[in-house]
Amino acid sequence: MLIAGSAGFIGFHLSNLLLNKNCQVVGLDNLNTYYDPKLKEDRLEILNKYENFEFYQVDLQDKEEIDKLFKYYNFDYVVNLAAQAGVRYSIKNPYAYVDSNLVGFMNILEACRNNPVKHLIYASSSSVYGGNKEIPFSTNHSVDHPVSLYASTKKSNELMAHTYSHLYGIPTTGLRFFTVYGPWGRPDMAYFSFTRDILEGNPIKVFNHGKMERDFTYIDDIVEGVYKLIPKAPKPNPEWDETKHDRSSSFAPYKIYNIGNNQPVKLEKFISVLEDKLGKKANKQYVDMQPGDVVRTYADVTDLEKDVGFKPNTSIGDGLGEFVRWYKSYYGF
Repeated sequence: MLIAGSAGFIGFHLSNLLLNKNCQVVGLDNLNTYYDPKLKEDRLEILNKYENFEFYQVDLQDKEEIDKLFKYYNFDYVVNLAAQAGVRYSIKNPYAYVDSNLVGFMNILEACRNNPVKHLIYASSSSVYGGNKEIPFSTNHSVDHPVSLYASTKKSNELMAHTYSHLYGIPTTGLRFFTVYGPWGRPDMAYFSFTRDILEGNPIKVFNHGKMERDFTYIDDIVEGVYKLIPKAPKPNPEWDETKHDRSSSFAPYKIYNIGNNQPVKLEKFISVLEDKLGKKANKQYVDMQPGDVVRTYADVTDLEKDVGFKPNTSIGDGLGEFVRWYKSYYGF
């Protein structure tokens, strides 16, 4: 099994879960400097202790190396979690998203076409819902109004995957993740920087004057959902009709799922719980919402629950408690 982005936040946790279940895992990552590479290296150090893990430092844009890996290993399953992440960064560095999320994903699709796989799972994002107002966000809703380039690339991934599912019969599943948090997380995420700044006595910026809600989803719930979906390759529905059937399925072997906690939390509440876990109050600075951001995310996970009998359920209190324990241990607070 190939896990692309294995040194990343979600990729590391998924690889760790699979390795503990005695799966053979080939990890792939370019170890870029979007955030501190040491965090990625330390995650990788844990994975490298497993005999059933092989790692390759390769960029998804390197088509030749990607093709070599696929030909050599003849993967049954591929999980692509490698991408340029971050809504705000896409405002400043748009081409990074084109290179990684579009060109890189194209290379994965072509490799799967030329070296047939049983199932390709790839990371999409809740950001594809963009300006949608109807909640909870359902995979049956239109996602044609993104508000960031990052979201546009993720929507593009879904379209590209559908095309390859249709043309070449590759079973593909896209996963729209909702605000993932937890130990070994990404330093560019708000909860991570909030924790650092509160502990160091620095002010935190509270966007949109605190009038935000997020469907915060704990990392263990995310990877459990992915794990349960790996063997569940979608099947085509020859009778599929867009006027009658869910947009998340198709006449091709294609499927989309939300993976979210299904319980949005107000930003002020989130900060309050984090203060409680840290035992320290935040110095809050209320500011306007940033370009490309949205006010609320809220996942409808009906399909996930129906198809694999799983629904994320870790409370924000339990999840933040685990994150704070890890953070203090890792950074020596």
